[in-house]
Amino acid sequence: MSWPYRHLIRPFLFQQDSEQAHHRVLRGLERCAKNKFLGDALAALYGAPELPVTAFGLKFPNPVGLAAGMDKFAQAVPAWAALGFGFTELGGVTCHEQPGNPAPRMFRAIADEALINRMGFNNPGAKALAGKLADWKKNGRWPNHPVGINLGKSKITPLEKAADDYAESFRTLRDYADFFVVNVSSPNTPNLRQLQDKEALKEILVALQAINQSSVLKRPILVKVAPDLSFDALDEILQLAGSCQLAGIVATNTTITRPETADENLKRIYAETGGLSGRPLRQRSTEMIRHIHRQTRGALPIIGVGGIFTAADAWEKITAGAALVQIYTGLVYEGPAIAGTVVKGLRKLMAAEGFDNLGEAVGCKNQ
Repeated sequence: MSWPYRHLIRPFLFQQDSEQAHHRVLRGLERCAKNKFLGDALAALYGAPELPVTAFGLKFPNPVGLAAGMDKFAQAVPAWAALGFGFTELGGVTCHEQPGNPAPRMFRAIADEALINRMGFNNPGAKALAGKLADWKKNGRWPNHPVGINLGKSKITPLEKAADDYAESFRTLRDYADFFVVNVSSPNTPNLRQLQDKEALKEILVALQAINQSSVLKRPILVKVAPDLSFDALDEILQLAGSCQLAGIVATNTTITRPETADENLKRIYAETGGLSGRPLRQRSTEMIRHIHRQTRGALPIIGVGGIFTAADAWEKITAGAALVQIYTGLVYEGPAIAGTVVKGLRKLMAAEGFDNLGEAVGCKNQ
């Protein structure tokens, strides 16, 4: 199913501005998501087979999820399950509505199958997102897989008030998602990555857990880390796992580094500021996963994200220690069949390696 996309649809989309193409695709998926017949047709074309996984107390129909950033406005929530994804992470969302950075702010490095974005947490704000999610539930269109929400800091909120900002978003949204991811690693909000400092991050997590513990149904809270962190800095974050009841780590966000290239067109694209995702990120994100798994002895679930285009890419991250994986840039380059294709490939790889369930494979090459 990916041949028509790569050879017919993608060339058409890639003639358009990257962000404009993104919006057009999301509007199309939104129309499908609102219509049960069209949603069922998507599932018939692109649905994935079962490959069940359990992580941080939640059951996933398969381990391949949609990464944050693709659906910030919750436009197409039911469509992602129809496209075969085993879970969805919406957002990033901030407490306050914000337009993000000036356009153009998304760029394709086609030869390297990469993207650069400096979106800047453009989103409708936590209250508006809660309303959108309530509508999906009221209309009976909620997906049959876990839905997470990625929480960012509002640009207008000073760093010293960051914990209050995240807490207000969590308070507003906690009844509308199955898990939450604290995003302190986006490179596109000024000074945000300073919140990866152990004490600053602890303040945020303590504030969120205070709200979490007061509710009947407690939500798993994860942290998304930058691939540009040193292993020492990463270890400091991991030290918070016990005291802050951290449910897991998302590894990783986009990178501010750029690969070396002699291609003049790529040099021009790589000169743009913002976070880089796609194939050039694959190796570094896997290194981070492997380190986290070793440091925690596999006790802290990891969602692996960065450069996943094939089942082999996903398998690399799973065998390095990721319980789940996520796709963003791979969807842009490979098209709507990618989740089902990766899940089918993982089932074959499991059988070839003699594993009865995917959990047995997590970290198996990280000894």
